Amino acid sequence: MLIGMNRRSFLELGAAAGAVVLAPRLLEAQAAAVPARAAQAHANAANTPVKATKLYDNIYLLQGQGGNMALQTGPEGSVLIDSSFAPAVPRILDAIAAAGNNIPSAPGILINTHWHSDHVGGNEGLHAAGFTIFAHRNTRERLSTAQTMKIFHSTTPATPAGAWPTVTFDRALDIWRNGDLLNLVHFYPAHTDTDIYIHFHKANVLHVGDTWFNGLYPFIDESSGGSIGGMIHAAEKALAVADSNTKVIPGHGPLGTKADLQAFHDMLLAIRDKVAALKASGASEQEAIAKKPTAAFDAVVGKGMLNGDVFTGVVYRTL
Repeated sequence: MLIGMNRRSFLELGAAAGAVVLAPRLLEAQAAAVPARAAQAHANAANTPVKATKLYDNIYLLQGQGGNMALQTGPEGSVLIDSSFAPAVPRILDAIAAAGNNIPSAPGILINTHWHSDHVGGNEGLHAAGFTIFAHRNTRERLSTAQTMKIFHSTTPATPAGAWPTVTFDRALDIWRNGDLLNLVHFYPAHTDTDIYIHFHKANVLHVGDTWFNGLYPFIDESSGGSIGGMIHAAEKALAVADSNTKVIPGHGPLGTKADLQAFHDMLLAIRDKVAALKASGASEQEAIAKKPTAAFDAVVGKGMLNGDVFTGVVYRTL
């Protein structure tokens, strides 16, 4: 997600976001508030502890102020997935050192799941610390140029060259590291056009980035090629990789299982089909929203940054 927020920040924005589609003037008010909230989340990263949860012998879920990270340790060097915000880098390095125990230092690899700032903000600092950055080629392209997010009327400038991935790929890339095989696979446009998953074969851990918001309506970046159809396809692609024992790491929210991801997929499919039927019948975006096609899910997942009305608008526009 571009503006980079943890679950609490999502909840704080929920009330304001609820009026985005229904009241254009309130959309302007929300857009004005986003830079301040993003700046606060960015600043908070310096003091937010990075919590490490062990998922396998040498793999950890790392959670701080930004998106969920994953860490593999070992004698061949650490593998880190995503880098939170720039101020979080010292906290991240501390977490890596603590998890690695007495393992000798070796060059590390940083893998970006996509281009949004709460997942790549620490790229430059980690590159300076010796990490080589891997990502889909579109991530490098977006980080090296200014990007506009229309829904928030905001533009993100190009990042410094030190934050750009130096190893990129188009469809898939295999990495052997610390006794495991890592598959890096492009989802095709879903949350953005830069999304990838990372599957640790031996450990059976799957990081799917922001193609899954566990417990929340997902943010779909229309300006970066995201769409509801792409999100559904991404969930299907991840489900084909996972089994009942796979530990699935979402971009935001708690660690999940294949069953949790299946429920997310089914929710997206149900909402997509309802909104598509309304649109096909000639309903305008406002009329579709008024029909409350997300009503069955709002109580559980509608209290984050996007409530049901806003999510309906995103689905309608990206069909």
